[in-house]
Amino acid sequence: MKRSKKTSSEGGISLQHSKVYQEFLAEREEIMRHKWLESEKAGHDIGYDRAVLDWIMNHRDKWRKRRRAQQAQH
Repeated sequence: MKRSKKTSSEGGISLQHSKVYQEFLAEREEIMRHKWLESEKAGHDIGYDRAVLDWIMNHRDKWRKRRRAQQAQH
């Protein structure tokens, strides 16, 4: 999937290079991975909303700590 370069209307800031946007993309990827794994376990699609809530409640804090530790090493 090709993404177009997005800019804000205030100052032309590139979202592709924004650390906040990169964190959003990484988090979304983890949520989608979690959704797939949990759907496989359940034997049906659990849905995005359920996956997001479960991931935030049970995995987000640990994931963020690991990610920050990995980023600090580089």
